[in-house]
Amino acid sequence: MSKRSGIGSAAELMELIDEIGFLPLLDSGIPGFSAEEMVDDDCRYVVFDDGGWDWPLWKWKGQIVTEMPCFYGKFFNKKAGFISKEWWADFCNYRRSIFPHPSLDSIEGSILDTLRSTGSLITRELRSACGFNGKGMRSKFDSYITKLEMATYIVTEDFVYPLDKRGREYGWGWSLLNTPEALCGKDFCKKNCPPEASFEKLVEQFRKILPEATEKQILRLVG
Repeated sequence: MSKRSGIGSAAELMELIDEIGFLPLLDSGIPGFSAEEMVDDDCRYVVFDDGGWDWPLWKWKGQIVTEMPCFYGKFFNKKAGFISKEWWADFCNYRRSIFPHPSLDSIEGSILDTLRSTGSLITRELRSACGFNGKGMRSKFDSYITKLEMATYIVTEDFVYPLDKRGREYGWGWSLLNTPEALCGKDFCKKNCPPEASFEKLVEQFRKILPEATEKQILRLVG
């Protein structure tokens, strides 16, 4: 992997994602392989004396997925990260071979069908539309969304933030969910080769960008 550190802007992070193809947002289990570890100290999470906070890296996510564009979701061992458009079809090709399309009578299938029929929704809207209401339903629903993201059927299109009385964004924001097909078309998610061929390409790329990683660590990222 290119020795990149001290990244100080969303534009620089976009350049890196485009160069290496894959980048977890936070700790990936491989030292140094996350956006959090690569950004300049000024772009990391900080808490102020008055209780407020700032985290430029966190705020860049929406800009990156909309301007680059690239795909964002919980792709890496159930942890969130970015995948460039160049590598998306191979990633889909392999992941969907080990996570077949859910049947409509399954919970995952019902969630996916709801999202397809309604269009992009923030997580809580999709949760309500799917009837996951009441105590304990949020965590259960989130686990299904994570499965669908790991399988590449759902991605984050953008991030939506509530506004305060002055019209300023605040808080951690909500993921605006959609399907990659809705964003880029069905053909963009297809690769004209066996899943095994995509798997070999993915492994080779991770070996290239992570020469010090073990084979076990690489296979965990690939899926």
